[in-house]
Amino acid sequence: MKIYLELLGEGTPVWRPVEAVHIQDDLYRISQVNAQRDDECWPFKTDSIVRCMSKTTQEGDVILVAYERAKDSLQS
Repeated sequence: MKIYLELLGEGTPVWRPVEAVHIQDDLYRISQVNAQRDDECWPFKTDSIVRCMSKTTQEGDVILVAYERAKDSLQS
């Protein structure tokens, strides 16, 4: 499934869709590798477990965005 990460250092909000696996409730594990590491700075690394919430875009679409890393006890 897709979740969205807000790219760092872009000046304006830029959201990158990435593949993630739903674990439970609002927890997802990022499964996609950042293939553009020289051009994009992701706030979370591949395999990080993150908390997500719904966000409505300016276009009116509802997307699932990662907003924080889950507690270390949940990380593998």
